[in-house]
Amino acid sequence: MPDVILPVLDEAEALAWVLGRMPRGYRPIVVDNGSTDGSAMIAQRLGATVVTAAVPGFGSACWTGLRAARDDIVCFMDCDASLDPHDLPTVTEPVRVAMADMVMGARDPERGAMSPHARVANAYLAWRLQRAFGWPVRDLGPMRAVRRDALLALDLQDRRSGWPLEMALRAGRAGWRVHEVVVPYRARTGRSKVTGTVRGTFTAVGDMRVQLDRLL
Repeated sequence: MPDVILPVLDEAEALAWVLGRMPRGYRPIVVDNGSTDGSAMIAQRLGATVVTAAVPGFGSACWTGLRAARDDIVCFMDCDASLDPHDLPTVTEPVRVAMADMVMGARDPERGAMSPHARVANAYLAWRLQRAFGWPVRDLGPMRAVRRDALLALDLQDRRSGWPLEMALRAGRAGWRVHEVVVPYRARTGRSKVTGTVRGTFTAVGDMRVQLDRLL
């Protein structure tokens, strides 16, 4: 039963849709990272396993969820209804059958789902990964599947917005086979805490620059 790690910060509006579409056999782990809208209680009422990440930050939430996971395969995805849990089996299957060490879901955004600056940033990061490791990737996709023990062995250090990039960079340095599958990307429910604010955007850019400078 793959564990699905869902970092959550005030996602009360999206939780019912996301958890209601979780595939059979996938266990959602909602990691509450300081919500003030009752997200944790809603998730618990809907049957999810709920844990708390006391330290603020996307990476902190992912790390807390990873430590709480128990299955050999873990998945990560945003919990803002931009990604459909129905696509998780497609992302998970290459890892399950040992065709890949990590799979990233390349987002195919509907109109208005991704801002122009987010598109440019992701294209640039994908180009850096292609150049460094020869991977045929086009997006630093947030829906991912990986084996838990292998990910723990990478010893990720970032606890903020650099976590997704650090995961990819350390996987590349470790010689992982990384594949990409296309997944639909919808307009999110609610406002983004990262690209939806100037402060969030600058923080994410800074965190990712640190990882590029450190690991490439």
